[in-house]
Amino acid sequence: MARQKKMRIQDVCGLLNQLYPPFLAEDWDHVGLQAGDPLAEVSRVLICLDVEEKTVAAAVEEKAQLIIAHHPLIFRPLTRITPQDETGRTLFAALRQGVAIFCAHTNLDRASNGLNDWLATRLGMVNSLPLEHSAGQLLKLVVFVPQGHEEQVAAALFDAGAGHIGHYDHCAFHSSGTGQFRPGAATNPFIGQPGVDEKIAEIRLETIIPAALAARVVQKMCKAHPYEEVAFDLYPLANQRQDLGLGRIGFLPAPLAAGDFFTQVKQQLALDHLRVAGPQNRLIHKVAVCGGSGVVLMSEALRQGADCLVTGDVKYHDAQRARSEGLTLIDAGHFATEILMVHPLTQVLTRAADERQWPVEFIPNKGEQDSFSWI
Repeated sequence: MARQKKMRIQDVCGLLNQLYPPFLAEDWDHVGLQAGDPLAEVSRVLICLDVEEKTVAAAVEEKAQLIIAHHPLIFRPLTRITPQDETGRTLFAALRQGVAIFCAHTNLDRASNGLNDWLATRLGMVNSLPLEHSAGQLLKLVVFVPQGHEEQVAAALFDAGAGHIGHYDHCAFHSSGTGQFRPGAATNPFIGQPGVDEKIAEIRLETIIPAALAARVVQKMCKAHPYEEVAFDLYPLANQRQDLGLGRIGFLPAPLAAGDFFTQVKQQLALDHLRVAGPQNRLIHKVAVCGGSGVVLMSEALRQGADCLVTGDVKYHDAQRARSEGLTLIDAGHFATEILMVHPLTQVLTRAADERQWPVEFIPNKGEQDSFSWI
């Protein structure tokens, strides 16, 4: 029986950085490994919204060596680490118990198949796209492949993350031509003889890749390519990635009376109450969402013709503006619009670990509660 590979915390961190690249995070944010030894072994991981002392206790009870949280434990610069405050006590507890802490915050908010996609899906939206697009640099990859081998190379490219355009994947262009080369004396060519000019039918295979995945895609491509020396080009593109950005905007399958949509939001987010500003006697069809504190996107929601914006942390003057601008503004709370990330992230990481045959188990934290109570 083959011995299972021992996984290290840095392996899980690498996977998270691949799925939710740190370059997507806001400049003020602090994402990534915040505490712990990246070389420590890991077999169980706890997924949560917030890291508190009780979260560390739950990780210890679950025999987890790593916590993945949405909100950073270390957010402001620390001038000291003592057990006199919550952050210090939590760090002390985690490090004493050998539990590492990783944060995926605004990068998870902006990523494809991230928090705001999950929020949009939970609220029944279809055909949703980012409300505010991120720059997300793209590259055009062109590689020349001997005819008959283009499918295996294309498959490797797609498996590595190439070929995504919006809701489409496996996007590429194939054109045929003639390749020319002369193998050197020290070569062992796949086709041809050293020192002899060779011409061969080749396929020019073109696809698109996120710049952050370039190294991984090129490595996988070269491994699948039959040539000793692979001819390829990478071109920077001015195109924006359409799948990355803050918030989401889309449609309900059919228009709903505002009251019915309020009920749907409460049911889907397990809430007994909502705060609502703006028109309440209307049909809701085009909906914008942003988990957490997303009222900064109100102008963009209005510009794109949203009937409604669902978010949290709405302030008094935001509500006044929504009323005057004719936008139905739903404050479902910071907690309710973000706690929903726990189970989808657990599922995403479980699938990714299974595909890689990693002996790592991802466990959703249970029992997190909103800091606010309604009396």
